[in-house]
Amino acid sequence: MTTARKELLSVDATSYHHCVSRCVRRSYLCGKDAQTGACYEHRRRWIGQKIYALTHVYCIDICPYAIMSNHYHLVVNINKGLAAALS
Repeated sequence: MTTARKELLSVDATSYHHCVSRCVRRSYLCGKDAQTGACYEHRRRWIGQKIYALTHVYCIDICPYAIMSNHYHLVVNINKGLAAALS
C-alpha cells in the first residue's frame, strides 16, 4: 500500500535526508563498462547539472553528493523558507 509523501518524511525531525539511487543488471551510470568497452563518463557532468537544475524546481538545497559508476548519493536539505512561500 502506498504512503503519502507528507507521511514519509518528518521535516520537524530533520530537514536533511540522504538519497541513493542505483543502476540494476550490471548497468553503468558513469565510467567505462569493462564488458562492452563502452564509456559513459560523459554522463557524470550531465547528472551533476541536472541535480542542481532541480534545486530551482523543488524546495531543496544540495549538500554533498557523489556520482559513482553505478549509483549516486545525495544529501539534500529541505528549504522550509522556500516551501512556506509557495502558494
